Amino acid sequence: MRSKYDVEIFLQNLRLPLEYASHATSHAPSTMAATTSRSPLAPLYSQIQNPKTDPFFTLNLPKLRRDISRHACSSSSSRSSRRKIQATELQKIIDDYPYEFNSKDSPTSLPRPLTSAQLSNLTAEGSRLRVAYQGVRGAYSESAAEKAYPNCEAVPCEQFDTAFEAVERWLVDRAVLPIENSLGGSIHRNYDLLLRHRLHIVGEVKLAIRHCLLANHDVKVEDLNRVLSHPQALAQCENTLTQLGLVREAVDDTAGAAKHVALHKLKDAGAVASMTAAKIYGLNVLAEDIQDDSDNVTRFLMLAREPIIPGTDKPFKTSIVFSLEEGPGMLFKALAVFAMRNINLTKIESRPLPKRALQTPDENATGFPKYFPYLFYVDFEASMADERAQNALGHLKEFATFMRVLGSYPADNGLP
Repeated sequence: MRSKYDVEIFLQNLRLPLEYASHATSHAPSTMAATTSRSPLAPLYSQIQNPKTDPFFTLNLPKLRRDISRHACSSSSSRSSRRKIQATELQKIIDDYPYEFNSKDSPTSLPRPLTSAQLSNLTAEGSRLRVAYQGVRGAYSESAAEKAYPNCEAVPCEQFDTAFEAVERWLVDRAVLPIENSLGGSIHRNYDLLLRHRLHIVGEVKLAIRHCLLANHDVKVEDLNRVLSHPQALAQCENTLTQLGLVREAVDDTAGAAKHVALHKLKDAGAVASMTAAKIYGLNVLAEDIQDDSDNVTRFLMLAREPIIPGTDKPFKTSIVFSLEEGPGMLFKALAVFAMRNINLTKIESRPLPKRALQTPDENATGFPKYFPYLFYVDFEASMADERAQNALGHLKEFATFMRVLGSYPADNGLP
């Protein structure tokens, strides 16, 4: 039997969607109703059995912990006969939840995160997953989501923030969001959101980007005066669009541009978007592969609420973020912890540390700080199961002012 402390730790980490609660109650024995009819734990079990009308819900953990603690810690002798029943009920609630506990391990074992093998199974059974992406139907992000999780239900979100929040609130299971492009560089917004939210990187997927110039039927290239698309897509096709003499207008996403052109039946405007978007919105393809560089690849991150257990059976990447004190050679010292262990870095990105600046005034007494602190995002080719990676991060923590592992996940080394 788990102790009260174990139960509290378990409940603290517990957030379940409705389908899980339904599974728990459908397997509860009929005798449970009789034993819980007057039990102090009945309201707790009722909260699971009757989650009101919300399609997904989160247990009220602080209140739940107080209620369990109050009843589990009761020392009154008059309640001694009821404590066994309560313990049995609470054990049943725990056992009914679809988290795996290892009974052979210590009693304080927490719900296990997914292993990389289980992640592969989820990918193969993608029809069970709801995957958020930014944009509308026909966006490159939708194609990336379907490549990452075949047969998934792709869920469009207006903004990157919305996709992060959808995963955190159990509205979807995963999110697939762009992080960098081989031509346009990093998507800074998503780096900032990785730090703001507590999601974990569980994989990556690379997608070849092939831009097309789209327009309504009976519209020719010479009829166009302007072209709509995402700023990065416009930048990636700069040479072609300049040769055509088209005015560029930025919108939120490529597929949204195609939808706008089709919906308003524009005759003087085209869109830079995918072939898929052309089919969805019934547009004509005036030109294919108009990007300036044929090697146009976007890397997407696969995000989840829980991390996966890293392995060594396949190539892994690990993503971290850290900050350092200001001083000569500090960044060199930080990167040396990887070089001295023969760990290859695949990405380094710096972002300003928000709402902070080192209070070292300039000698000219301008009133502005001399230095601004930065966060450093680093990807390296090693699994956190690798002793070299563990030692490198242990070394880095000795002088880093902040460090967080964003995820350790299988690398996508296939063709985009």
